[in-house]
Amino acid sequence: MATRDIYTDGFDESAGKTIAATECPECDGDLRTEGGEISCTECGLIVNEYHLDHAAAPLDFPEGPDRERTGAPLTAARHDRGLSTEIGFRVDGKGNRLSSERRTHLGRLRREHTRAKWRSKAERNLGHGCTEIARLVSALDLDRSVREQASVLFRSAQSEDLLRGRSIEGFAAASVYAVCRCTDVVRTLGEVVEGARCSKSAVTNAYRVLNAELDLPAPPQRPREFVAGQVSAIGVPPEIERSAVEVAEAAWEDGVSIGVHPAGFAAACVEVACREQEVKLVQQDLAEAASVSPVTVRTHRDTIEGQREGER
Repeated sequence: MATRDIYTDGFDESAGKTIAATECPECDGDLRTEGGEISCTECGLIVNEYHLDHAAAPLDFPEGPDRERTGAPLTAARHDRGLSTEIGFRVDGKGNRLSSERRTHLGRLRREHTRAKWRSKAERNLGHGCTEIARLVSALDLDRSVREQASVLFRSAQSEDLLRGRSIEGFAAASVYAVCRCTDVVRTLGEVVEGARCSKSAVTNAYRVLNAELDLPAPPQRPREFVAGQVSAIGVPPEIERSAVEVAEAAWEDGVSIGVHPAGFAAACVEVACREQEVKLVQQDLAEAASVSPVTVRTHRDTIEGQREGER
């Protein structure tokens, strides 16, 4: 059988590794290809990059000889770490509709599965707490990582027997607030309480217990962290944000803002910056953005202006 070139009357998909250019568009230097990436030998400019890697290394499972892997990864956001079984309703795994007899049978299985879902009351409380954390994280528009860390913190509180006689919803909200305090996420206690299904005293008490018993690494909140959100909420120019941050930092260095409500003090900094640049605002709107009363904003504003007058 005679051999022939397969490309004489056919075609092959482009590999994307070559381009028509021979010189660098920036410095006219020579081009070189290395690992599917075309770059200049003189200035290092990447002219073209091959995104598909056909020589990827196989997956390695060092934990044992069984190399099979199925399902989603384990997560701490669910009480069973994502290993539970869910029974469907009207269709099977391939999308085909089930008969009425089969749906009735699955309904009975689903009922018994729900009854046997919790092995103990502690696991049931853990499931309720993880569900409440997921709802609160979604209501506050937080990242998935906050949900994971809050669920881990809730597990630690349950293992230390801190939930006995206390509100599960309170500890769920306190776990979310504690994660926000320990990370760079800016959320006030009022915002968390507004989305929680319990009273403010329950959340405050739960957070106090978490902070005392688990020794949380929660740094003090600085007023400058709340300036950006308040400026965006009341719709003032961006120049106000820079001035308010400077006022907040100066007050922090002088020790004026230590021990006060950080969001309320940040609102006062925003008002001082607006008054300096003659920008009009409604103090009630600013107080609502900070979740404080207008009296709090006026009190901190007078403190800042008095401190600045004394420095002059």
